[in-house]
Amino acid sequence: MRLTDIIESARHAGRYVVHADGAPLATVSADIIERLGLRVGTSLTESQADGVRKESAVLAAYDRAVGMLAVQPRSARDLKRVLIRKGEGTHAVDAAIERLLALGLLDDAAYARQLARSKMVGQGASRRRVQQEMFKRGIGREQAAEAIEATVADEALDEEAIVERVARKKVQSLEGLDPVTRNRRLWSFLARRGYAVDDIRRVVARVTAEPDTSE
Repeated sequence: MRLTDIIESARHAGRYVVHADGAPLATVSADIIERLGLRVGTSLTESQADGVRKESAVLAAYDRAVGMLAVQPRSARDLKRVLIRKGEGTHAVDAAIERLLALGLLDDAAYARQLARSKMVGQGASRRRVQQEMFKRGIGREQAAEAIEATVADEALDEEAIVERVARKKVQSLEGLDPVTRNRRLWSFLARRGYAVDDIRRVVARVTAEPDTSE
């Protein structure tokens, strides 16, 4: 087959549609054109044409991944899962992710630290809840633990104080209940959020203590 045209893509900036024998063959970048020596009038074997298509598939997966990361950060594992679910080929996705990692556009450790800080500092989430969220988003156990410990140390977090802050906010919505029901619901609420049992016990005792009216 012979390359008959290389036209700038009307849909994607910086991308070019390569035509062979008058029909579109693949969408590529200027780098691919240069690296593969694609020129109008050049003849390609079927094997060479397949190589151009594979390069195009990797580029498509890469462009899609960059667009997704611009909307929200993701882990490498989660990004791969979503890209494949959207129809990108496994080989192309693996190559695209390798390129993103090399360029520093994908960094699981940095993502884990960002997520830990957002959840623990911004939302008062427990260690267990943050770990669960990280596992769900494709962060490995070791990186999750490192990110959580770094956040606790860097932010000088008082975890029991966090539990108390959350408990005092929750207990306001339980006003009017009898003490036994109120305490049970508050305890259950804090336990579901993954806080440590000892912290829950001390905090519940403090925030539900009856005021001293003996004087």
